[in-house]
Amino acid sequence: MLRFVLARLVQSLVALAILTVVVFVLARATGDPLQLILPMSASEEDYANARQYLGLDRPYVEQYFSFVGKALTGDFGNSLRARRPVIELIRDRLPNSLKLAAFAMTVSLLMAFPLGVLAAVRKGTAIDRAAQVIAVLGQSLPTFWVAIVLIEVVAGRLQWLPAAGSERLASYVLPGFTLGWFVVAGMMRLLRSGMLEVLDSEYVKLARVKGVVEHRVVWLHALKNALIPVVTFAGIYFSILVTTAIVVETVFAWPGLGRLAYEAITSRDFPVIQAVVLTTAAIVALVNLSVDCLYAFIDPRIRYAG
Repeated sequence: MLRFVLARLVQSLVALAILTVVVFVLARATGDPLQLILPMSASEEDYANARQYLGLDRPYVEQYFSFVGKALTGDFGNSLRARRPVIELIRDRLPNSLKLAAFAMTVSLLMAFPLGVLAAVRKGTAIDRAAQVIAVLGQSLPTFWVAIVLIEVVAGRLQWLPAAGSERLASYVLPGFTLGWFVVAGMMRLLRSGMLEVLDSEYVKLARVKGVVEHRVVWLHALKNALIPVVTFAGIYFSILVTTAIVVETVFAWPGLGRLAYEAITSRDFPVIQAVVLTTAAIVALVNLSVDCLYAFIDPRIRYAG
């Protein structure tokens, strides 16, 4: 198990190292950010002084290693647009994104688990067909379209829930549901498939022959083994949830990292872009590593392999 965890840790570190190169290159490929900072009347001397002040006149290799070295200490420089340390912007926005992601993931799991289990136990019934329709819709409808419809209908016409803000619990419902809609569909289908396979296994049939109550067979014996592939894909779904946050946070004006990334991209604020991408990647890597450790704990084959 230790060897398995160490291997995953090395893979995560290598992926983050490669990502720093990609982010560094792409952030500078979007154009000259000084065109958005300096006035149109700025002279060539003004541009030269600004590049020297920001360190943009140095060789790219030197800029990269300076960027990585400072990033390891949490120093991402100053925002070109807000004129504030980038780390302060991250600290202001990160808690809002984490709270929204936690809310969306919690709601997704609470919906996906009972629906997936019931769809497998009641295979071929109306419950199973309804669950499959929900799954298809969840994986086919674009996130931004779902967000717009919810704002128009629930927040606009019905006025049941607010469309923006982050102060009240009710403000989490629409963006959280939109963000977790795809996760519900994927987890539900995955759990249904896993449950169907496990329910048809020999040890489950043996438990039924021994007279074990059906709900114990389903929720204690079958569900534990059906969770193994679900746990494996939980990190992937969380990654998808994080990457789609930029759309949801922008549509719902949510003050999180996704909206900060959108603002930075539109203003070519590459220090903020770099910081947001690396922070998000570090969170995803940490979550995936935690999921791998949980997977090793659940599956004895991994636990006793090393």
